Order: sequence, then structure tokens, then C-alpha cells
Amino acid sequence: MGFGLLGFAGAQPNLLRVLTAVVAIALGSVGTFAIFYGLNLLVERFPRPWKDRLLPWVYMGPAVLMLTAYLVLPTLQTLYISFFDNRSEKFVGLKNYVFALTNPDMIIAFRNNLLWLVLVSGLSVGLGLIIAVLVDRVKYEAAAKSLIFLPMAISFVGASVIWRFIYAFKPAGSDQIGLLNAVRQTVGLDPLGWLIERDGLLEPLWSGLGVENLTPLPTLLPLNTLALIAIMIWLQTGFCMVLLSAAVKGIPKDVIEAARIDGANEFQIFRRIIIPMIMPTITVVTTTVVVAVLKVFDIVYVMTGGNLDTDVIASRMIKEMFNFRNFGRGSAIATVLLIAVIPVMVTNIRRFTQQEANR
Repeated sequence: MGFGLLGFAGAQPNLLRVLTAVVAIALGSVGTFAIFYGLNLLVERFPRPWKDRLLPWVYMGPAVLMLTAYLVLPTLQTLYISFFDNRSEKFVGLKNYVFALTNPDMIIAFRNNLLWLVLVSGLSVGLGLIIAVLVDRVKYEAAAKSLIFLPMAISFVGASVIWRFIYAFKPAGSDQIGLLNAVRQTVGLDPLGWLIERDGLLEPLWSGLGVENLTPLPTLLPLNTLALIAIMIWLQTGFCMVLLSAAVKGIPKDVIEAARIDGANEFQIFRRIIIPMIMPTITVVTTTVVVAVLKVFDIVYVMTGGNLDTDVIASRMIKEMFNFRNFGRGSAIATVLLIAVIPVMVTNIRRFTQQEANR
């Protein structure tokens, strides 16, 4: 009896949280519907010219207000704070930006972000395109695409927890719980600290060329950063495949058949017909992946916490802002990240505008 009461008491907080979430969802949904319905009834009472002018704002207004309150104003506040010291009291000019662009830890974060950008964007889009073209020709297309797309159903945090078990490391001779090290030990190789090793994969090449002293430069292609990048590629390849597959299916069959009749082989069809015809989709998918990569934080935080030279710009921003309580530096890094994302967003908007104009 006593244990039953204790179990019920322990379960009560969780039950309360579930009930609170259900009530919040219900009230939020009903409340949103009520607001729009009420505003729509109100606008319907106005004369025709006024109604035509006001009705779009009934539906756009709440979204604009939310974006202003939770995006525009915080962005301006962040920009303002970036010119002050760690306690946001003393104006320091561009000092925080000098730190963000010259500090050795920030240089490593920039290097890592560059690696993430090149490898994740290139490999995710490239693999997604190749898989989209190949899977389109098999009978079990739906099943294959479902399996490849499945990682997209997993959150970044969940994927990181899965891959921690894959990368898990124990000293040589111990029973390995990490899949990769278990395989290595089975074939007679020593286990490898996938998330610990900071040596770059190109270091042996530099040594072979007689270039020994690379200490002033960040290590190129560090193994632990590449291990984190592999997780993002695993997650994004299915997303790229689905969008590119839809674009490939949109290519008229007559064009492909005409190319085959003219003697083009499959590689020539892929390079000279498929890629040019779906290039707008490739551009949109690439820029979408680039934006996701620039903002990546979850994987680094869960896997390494940004330690062992695995920091990226977003994780470094979190450290400066919340670990070191330096609001000026954290805001400056956030602003740098925003500036890096803006050109990609502008490219996407221009592409969408051109597509709408060509319709």
C-alpha cells in the first residue's frame, strides 16, 4: 500500500505535465481559431474597399507581430549589446568583433564551420542526387527511400545519442561497446577515440612533404570533427534525396528517350540533361542545407560539448554567453553568424522570386 502511494505520488508530477501540455495545445488551437474568426467577422462589417485592404492584415498581422517580438527586436538588441562589455555596461566599440575574428578558439570554430559547410553540403546534396537517380530505377523504390529518409524523423539530439554508442571508445583489450571500435578490434586493429583524436587526416601527408611545423595553423581535417560531420550527413542525405527525387521525376521522359536515341550513355544523360534541368532545385536544397549547417549546435553540444577543438560558431556563442557570462562577446559572435547566414537567405529569396516570375 505504502509503495503504491509512493509510486502514485512520483507519477503525479509527470501526469500534471502531460495534462498541462494537453490543455495548452487545446487552448492554443481553439484560441488561435477564435482570434482569426473574430477578426474576420469584424472586418466583414466594414465597407467593401476597407474590407479588401484590412482582410490580408487580419491573417498577416499576428504573424508579423510574433516575428517582430521574437525575431526582429531580439536581433536589434543583440546587435546593440555586441558593442558593450561582458556586463553590457561599458561601451567597447569593435573590441568584441576583433575577439570574434582573431581569437585562436574562434579561428578553430571558423575552421570547423568551413569543414561542416563544404563536407555536409557537398556530400549530402551529392549523395542525395545520386541516390535519387539510382533508386528511381528499382522496383523497391518506396522502401529504399523510406529507409534512407528515416534518419530525418530523428532529432539532432536523438541522432547524437545513437552515434555516441557507435563511436564509444575503451582502451585496447577491453570489451568494446562502440560498433566501430568493436569492428576494428575484431579485425585486429586498435580501437580509436573517434571523438578524442584531434590529429588531422592530412598530417601524414605534410610530414611526407617535409612540412613539419604546422603549429601556427589549425589542424586540417581533424578526426573528431569529421566524426561529427558524418552524423549531419547521415541526417541530411535523406532530406536532399526526397526533394531531388521529386525534381528528377519532373523531367519529361521524352527528353531522356530522345537523348538515348541520339546515342547518349547514362552518364552523359546525368551530366548534360538531368543536372542542368534540376539545377534550380539543387540550388535551393544546397542553400537550405547550408543554413542548417551554419546554425548547427545540437550535435556538437551532445557529442563533445565543443571540447577538444570541435567548437563551431554557434557552440562558441553559447559558451561565451552562458558559460563565461560575457554577453558582449556572445552577442558579437551571434551577429557574425547572422551576417554569414544573410547572403544564403538572399540567394534563396531571389531564386524563389525568379521562379514565381517565370511561371
